[in-house]
Amino acid sequence: MIRKPVDIGDPHRLYTVTGGRSRGEEAGLDLVTLIVSECRPTEGMQSEHVRILELCAHPTAVVEIAADLRLPITVVKILLGDLLVAGRITARNPRPSAAYGDAPESALLKEVLIGLRNL
Repeated sequence: MIRKPVDIGDPHRLYTVTGGRSRGEEAGLDLVTLIVSECRPTEGMQSEHVRILELCAHPTAVVEIAADLRLPITVVKILLGDLLVAGRITARNPRPSAAYGDAPESALLKEVLIGLRNL
């Protein structure tokens, strides 16, 4: 099997898409942050912004948006930051991991392990 190099896109196109910016208003976006559109696309919007709004009619993870647009995560975060500042999307960060006190008891975990081994 021959592996192809990762295509990060034409640098000129990426420069144009982001308006030359290398950072945007990310607001703590990570790969699993869910993005939801708050409005429909309007005339004159950048094509990538339009596609994001269409994709995010239902909650969509940042990584899924990047894959669909075939753009690097950093570029997608800049685009999402633009839409977030404009109030066109909402970002829903995942719940933080459970605190130590919320973790299941070790006895329960042992019972689950024994049950799995018996399968």
